[in-house]
Amino acid sequence: MAKTDLAGLIEAFDRLAADGFTMGADWQAVHEICQAHEGEQPFDWGHALCHRIEGDDGNADYWYRRAGKRRTGSVGDEWAAMRTELSACLSSLQSS
Repeated sequence: MAKTDLAGLIEAFDRLAADGFTMGADWQAVHEICQAHEGEQPFDWGHALCHRIEGDDGNADYWYRRAGKRRTGSVGDEWAAMRTELSACLSSLQSS
């Protein structure tokens, strides 16, 4: 996984969060990034959160299983936890 791809996911999710996690162009951008990296755990987790935001719980649950994650708290709470984990992963990639 390239650090630029992970950084792009974080930035796109930050824009989506700033927009209140609403459907629209920011959601579409995150979804496209996740689709482009299908099979990579951080992106599959992001894909799950995208479908949770969309209200498609069945699809979200599929992606949570693929990512080895579970939905937790509100969407905002989950993004905060996800952002912490993704930022740590990004830091690890940058130092290697």
